[in-house]
Amino acid sequence: MSLEPLLQSVCADALALSHQRHTITVALESDARLLGSEQEIRSAVSNLAFNAVRYTPAGSQITLRWKAGASGGGYIDVEDNGEGIDPVHIPRLTERFYRVDKGRSTATGGTGLGLAIVKHVLLRHDAQLQIESLPGKGALFRCAFPSSRLV
Repeated sequence: MSLEPLLQSVCADALALSHQRHTITVALESDARLLGSEQEIRSAVSNLAFNAVRYTPAGSQITLRWKAGASGGGYIDVEDNGEGIDPVHIPRLTERFYRVDKGRSTATGGTGLGLAIVKHVLLRHDAQLQIESLPGKGALFRCAFPSSRLV
């Protein structure tokens, strides 16, 4: 699957969900191609992008990015400049039904399954979910694919 149309499509859907309250862009180092289920990868990236829309304040910047890794693999990043996440929560974010803030999650309609699904989709594609965030510094959700998944 070609990543450029996939990321552009997810960006368009995220902009629609945002009602234009966020700036959402796509950045590609190259038009890489991944081996795998386009539907599953799209679902995972959509989940990350929609979470960024739901959990960052209006006016925030969200970037969907593809970049090559030093080891021949590559990364799909979903990065925002929102409120960020306390590092104490990061190890548990992919647990089913785990909530950082139960009140905020209820208000936005989440089920608590999204990041668990993302993690399992990535595992089926020999990839890993990496999360970096600090309060006040935004969040980076990285889908790290090995070189064996790049065409």
